[in-house]
Amino acid sequence: MKEYPPLWVACVPLVLLVALIACVVGVFGDDALSGASQIALLTASAVCVGIGLSTRRITWADFEKAIAEKIAGIGQAVFILLFIGALGGAWMVSGIVPTLICYGMEIMHPQWFLVSSCIICAIVSVMTGSSWTTVATIGVALMGIGHAMGYHEGWIAGAVISGAYFGDKISPLSDTTVLASSTVGTPLFEHIRYMMYTTVPTLTVTLLIFTAKGLTHQAADVQQIRMVQEALDGTFLLSPWLLLVPAVTFLLILRRVPALAVLFIATLMGVAVAVSVQGSLLDHIAGDAAEGVAQRFRGAMILVYGSTGIDTGVEELNELVATRGMAGMMGTIWLILCATLFGAAMTVTRMVDSIMHAIIKMVRGTVSMVAGTAFTGIFLNVVSADQYLSIILTSNIFQAVYKDNGYESRLLSRTCEDSATVTSVLIPWNTCGMTQSSVLGVSTLMYAPYCFFCYLSPLMTILAAALGYRIYRR
Repeated sequence: MKEYPPLWVACVPLVLLVALIACVVGVFGDDALSGASQIALLTASAVCVGIGLSTRRITWADFEKAIAEKIAGIGQAVFILLFIGALGGAWMVSGIVPTLICYGMEIMHPQWFLVSSCIICAIVSVMTGSSWTTVATIGVALMGIGHAMGYHEGWIAGAVISGAYFGDKISPLSDTTVLASSTVGTPLFEHIRYMMYTTVPTLTVTLLIFTAKGLTHQAADVQQIRMVQEALDGTFLLSPWLLLVPAVTFLLILRRVPALAVLFIATLMGVAVAVSVQGSLLDHIAGDAAEGVAQRFRGAMILVYGSTGIDTGVEELNELVATRGMAGMMGTIWLILCATLFGAAMTVTRMVDSIMHAIIKMVRGTVSMVAGTAFTGIFLNVVSADQYLSIILTSNIFQAVYKDNGYESRLLSRTCEDSATVTSVLIPWNTCGMTQSSVLGVSTLMYAPYCFFCYLSPLMTILAAALGYRIYRR
């Protein structure tokens, strides 16, 4: 077993990456993820590999093997991203999302919009066990409703993501919930019950914040909301029958149909509705390159893979109903690949192990142990760019520490969920952060300050440890 590199050496690529990302964000702003961040990740990876090769800690073959293993692990996420892009185009052009927006504006009161959005996404995510599917369907519609009500897009995305990741964290159907409990050997429902001691207070504080913001919100003029509804009604053929598609999709999710299959079926249903109901829009999207059936076919294909621009007569609304299809996800996939490369380099050179070993040495009591676990989960989300890997590594690193000190396994599994699961969406180059940013059309740095549930969760778990609340030893 090759020894760890010195801590200061292990921190060099990470410090370089943080510095480069800070420069990129400062210079490029919202366009940071369009290519510059990818270069930053590749540069940090090159430095990491260079150190490993120069010190003979790894060979080039070791590095290639690590890349292959990491790429294999993200294959499903890449295809899910592509299908989410296709789903967005199909559901928008078919009129499904516009219908949800119009009806939502009729039902939801502007002052209670944020807290309602958070609760709705929490319920859907608990029932489905999927934050990604919740955000890609209900979340997209809520973005449109909130935009029409005059809310800043960061606040809307924050409410949607906070609710979605509440469900991702506690649902027995969630893969992260099952992963965190099974990795450390905690029975699933015991794990979920124990999480409630930190999760419920965190969600309560989050809902209070969104309520306070909503009560002080200066809602958009009623005339403005009416204008949006009329523009959507004049552009799309809206009908409550269109809501059968999300209803069927929701049923498929509840029946535990695999995510890829659900997204594919939902996309096909959206395309079928677009062809049969929104024919004139498909003809407009297809342009004059074809006629008749060929034109309709061309339009259907474009809405799945390419960009669509529909003129609603309202400039702000045009941006909302524009879609990018599968092609619009390629920038995100590019970033995921570069982040995967960085994670492989940090892992194979054992720089991650060096940093984690230093953290474990600082454990002196309950608070430092829980805080160290939470920090590790967040740190691994940064360097590995993968939520699942972060949960697994954090659990494996600290399992012996908790056992040797006589703590219950459920304390470790809960702390992993309170940190690794929910903070992944706050990291711009993490698969979760990149996905939600692409789906909602809001940069990670813009929505992160408003994802109160996600960054209050690790603080709440540390507070519980400091108070000794429900912390037991065997």
